[in-house]
Amino acid sequence: MSVENDFLVGLRRIATDSGARGLMDDVAVLGDLVLTHDMIVEGVHFLPEDRPADVAWKLVAVNLSDLAAKGAAPVGILAGTGLTRDAAWNAAFVDGLGEATRAMGVPLLGGDTVVMPDGAPRTFGLTAIGRVTAAPPSRIGAAPGDVLYVVGVIGDAGLGLEIATGKRQGPEALLNAYHRPMPLLESGRLLAGHVTAMMDVSDGLLIDAQRLADASGAGVLIDLDAMPMSAEAMAFGSDRAARLRAASAGDDYALLFTASLPPPQVADRVTRIGQIVRGSGLQLVDADGSVPLPEKLGWLHN
Repeated sequence: MSVENDFLVGLRRIATDSGARGLMDDVAVLGDLVLTHDMIVEGVHFLPEDRPADVAWKLVAVNLSDLAAKGAAPVGILAGTGLTRDAAWNAAFVDGLGEATRAMGVPLLGGDTVVMPDGAPRTFGLTAIGRVTAAPPSRIGAAPGDVLYVVGVIGDAGLGLEIATGKRQGPEALLNAYHRPMPLLESGRLLAGHVTAMMDVSDGLLIDAQRLADASGAGVLIDLDAMPMSAEAMAFGSDRAARLRAASAGDDYALLFTASLPPPQVADRVTRIGQIVRGSGLQLVDADGSVPLPEKLGWLHN
């Protein structure tokens, strides 16, 4: 097991309040309030050369994506900032944070700020608070026979990261998918009362689909050919190898959900990609038949 997983095992022994959802669902639920907290660290979740405004944007977006997966409307955010003494970088981060809060319609309510020791990476945490009008869906609840859907596209951000690191050249749209993801808040709210389970895709479609199925005590079958990819991504390939790379790349912040009935109309692209099955584990198929699982299903925390 990883260091983080070992630590979580210990935390779950003390997080016994029902609002904690067993620390299995990325959020806490207190009445009609949904709370989530994510951290991003320089060199782990963003590149040292990323623009500070883009870092601020991603900090807000990844937390609001957790709210989107619960059908919650954002109420406010609390930001924790671990800064260096680079005043120009810090000022640009503040400007970017203001831009992000305006674009995503969420007020900054407070937080805390520290200066990191010399040589330490910039580190940011953010708590997002949302409110629901329907019971927030969890990862637990999918059942064999439920259909698996994705809202959004898969693979753009992974290619955007390769462009950002100079591994390939590509269009601005893919670079923006990495730097400036947009949480699917409206679609999440429209879906919340109609799904059996829902989560966002942050670490990769394959690994997150397996997590949803595991939490529900079932297996999952995904048709790689059905996986939605943008025209910009497919310009780099749409064969089995390209689709496996896209499905394990992460940072998509799409919504992954299961439903026993067809879902309602939502604002974003909805694609049927598979189903929940009896048993356990992840199975992949495409037009040529069964697909061996890649060595890496997605981002694994240390």
